[in-house]
Amino acid sequence: MQLDTYGFVNLLAPDLWYGLADSKQAGTSGFMRASVILAATLALFLGACGATPKESAPARPQMAQSTAAMPSQMPQIDIRPRILSGGKHLQCVPYARAQSGIQIRGDAWSWWPAAKGKYRRGAHPHAGAVMVFSRSKRLKRGHLAYVRAVISPREIIVSQANWLNRGKIHEDIPVRDVSANNDWSLVRVWYVPGGVLGKGRYAVSGFIYPNGSGTQQASAY
Repeated sequence: MQLDTYGFVNLLAPDLWYGLADSKQAGTSGFMRASVILAATLALFLGACGATPKESAPARPQMAQSTAAMPSQMPQIDIRPRILSGGKHLQCVPYARAQSGIQIRGDAWSWWPAAKGKYRRGAHPHAGAVMVFSRSKRLKRGHLAYVRAVISPREIIVSQANWLNRGKIHEDIPVRDVSANNDWSLVRVWYVPGGVLGKGRYAVSGFIYPNGSGTQQASAY
């Protein structure tokens, strides 16, 4: 739990301020003792906030901050989930093909079986890979997303086109693995208009790795 100065004071306020009031009614000496306790407590807290950057633990990128930039360990990735306006509408297949260089044709779901024997496939995300969403009632043709970065064992950043059939490009979109075994078989996707992680859960067939880069994994954890 992290608190700033005001949060810490507010947390202690119900006890300390009432203590000051009671002490004042009880007499000057009691009031002075309560004042000293409050001053010492604030000094201790402010002293803790004075840690140098080297002593402080690096902040981990949070999914709930749609406008937060990626921390310093991975400056080339700017996590600002957004939907690009203008330009022609794109389907997810040609977009994923252009981003990854993986030369597969056909509906998004069909990339998974089509990649067998041609590209390496796996259950875990690598930067540069294509995540293949399985067919479902909502995703009748499946879906493809290009993996830009791996943030943690359960969090990645993707770019994609035509998510939820709107034909637009979505960049720097957080995706979270919610599978029971952390095998990336079930995910939730960031909902840009609402600035929250979407409630929908989507089945994933796996990840297709471009030839020559399947073992590379960019990570910030």
